[in-house]
Amino acid sequence: MIEARHLRVLRAVAGTGSFSAAARELGCTQPAVSQQMKALEQSAGTPLLIRTGREMRLTQAGEALVRHAAGILAGLTAAEEEVAAIAGLRAGRVRLVSFPSGSSTLVPTALAAMRAEHPGTRISLVEAEPPRSVEMLREGDCDLALAFRYGGAAHSAAEWDDLVVRPLLTDRLVGLVPEGHRLAGAERVGMAELADEPWIAGCPRCRRHLVEVCEGVGFTPRIDFATDDYPAVVGLVGAGLGVAVLPELAVESVRAKGVSTVAVEPAVEREVVALTLPDLARVPAVAATLAELERAAAR
Repeated sequence: MIEARHLRVLRAVAGTGSFSAAARELGCTQPAVSQQMKALEQSAGTPLLIRTGREMRLTQAGEALVRHAAGILAGLTAAEEEVAAIAGLRAGRVRLVSFPSGSSTLVPTALAAMRAEHPGTRISLVEAEPPRSVEMLREGDCDLALAFRYGGAAHSAAEWDDLVVRPLLTDRLVGLVPEGHRLAGAERVGMAELADEPWIAGCPRCRRHLVEVCEGVGFTPRIDFATDDYPAVVGLVGAGLGVAVLPELAVESVRAKGVSTVAVEPAVEREVVALTLPDLARVPAVAATLAELERAAAR
């Protein structure tokens, strides 16, 4: 196998015309140059230099290798510089996928901090709800995924066992009722009190969990509308078309007009986390973005 260090020696010998002059240029000994040239010729499987007295001439194979060495070594130098820039956060990229309420609350603060601290790092953002966002991470379509899961029997803790899981916050769910609703202004509302109401449901995972919680207190919700768009959920509730339960992060990101929020019992929470692959967690730009997401959540 031809090594880059041997190519550097060959170029020095070709440029100076002797082992001793090449050694002086490279800052090493003449025997070291001779040894590396022997190793290079063994790797190439053919002579590269013709020794005539004190002079060195390149063979045809040697000329070909020197000609290609310039491009190879230039490319290697550029690669080393790029890798050093990525390692030092002067360059690099992070592909982030997030669910919508995370995109509008946690992500902007974290990305603004990243741009201020590491302006050479490029971060892209696309939106997807779990489990699709987690699939994208495993398939190599992103480097970092903001995701959530509900507790209880619905989801096993083992679903993320192969990933690095960085807990960010616990997001409580709150009830939404129209402002003129009989329960508007109540300090706390039992889910069973909403048994006869029409419901507006959110994303598929949230929808499944809503049904599980309601069935746990003795009723199956009548879902009249279902949408992944949280502003649409709030708008439908505000128009008096039903009630809903949404995460606080989602309510925080929407101007809730014509809607009253109430605490619900039993208390329902979801765990919000950042996920990445073990190898990606060691990439400086990914690690820095994780740290900024943690700081954003702590605020």
